[in-house]
Amino acid sequence: MIRTAAASADRASESAVALRGVTKTFPGGVTAVRHVDLDVRQGEFLSLLGPSGCGKSTVLRMVAGLASPSSGQILHPHDAKARDVGFVFQEPTLMPWASAFSNVWLPLRLKGVSKRAAEARVMSALEGVGLADFAHSYPRELSGGMRMRVSLARALVTEPSLLLLDEPFAALDEITRFKLNNDLLELWQRHGFTVVFVTHSVFESVYLSSRIAVMAARPGRILRTLSIDEPYPRQDAFRTSEAYAGFCRETSDALAQAMAADAVA
Repeated sequence: MIRTAAASADRASESAVALRGVTKTFPGGVTAVRHVDLDVRQGEFLSLLGPSGCGKSTVLRMVAGLASPSSGQILHPHDAKARDVGFVFQEPTLMPWASAFSNVWLPLRLKGVSKRAAEARVMSALEGVGLADFAHSYPRELSGGMRMRVSLARALVTEPSLLLLDEPFAALDEITRFKLNNDLLELWQRHGFTVVFVTHSVFESVYLSSRIAVMAARPGRILRTLSIDEPYPRQDAFRTSEAYAGFCRETSDALAQAMAADAVA
């Protein structure tokens, strides 16, 4: 399924997850985020952008259920019980002793799905990230970009409705990052899940996102939300267009305001 601007608008009419007055204070009294209100629209690609230490990853972990807010609510209106969520960490976090197939099989295995029963789904997930021919390769035999693809396949093999990514391409070279940006957008367009993507890159957030939530730190909070009104599918030519440059300037200005707000917080 190729996503059009109209289709995106239709899917975005409902919230996939909503944060209401969310605050997270760690033991010792450090408040990571305070009073965060955010609606993640059904089917959108939302990036959380901000400087290091602004609480982007903390917000993501709370949405995933890996951490609990100190106060406020995180609502999953359409999947409150199962929380059908896939999570991709900054590092691939693969089991070094297991093949790519076994790494992708892991979340299904934990749900009691046998290897034989899972085979078609695992191979489909690997094929989706271009690694079907490397199913029996071990992480040490794969490049950094290929290991991240395995991690992405593992997150998608359960067919989540919400995909959370915590700076997954930050450690990769620029050429590999551009390729994986395009691969991620293609998977999003094909499967129609909702994405929340953490990044500190203005350029990456503009290229990928339908909306960007710009965060400030000390404590973490959302200062501004920007819409990137560029239709999908997006091509590499978008990166050199006047529209892209304009979106990047607007986003850079918002990020500069966020960093100025940090300085006076």
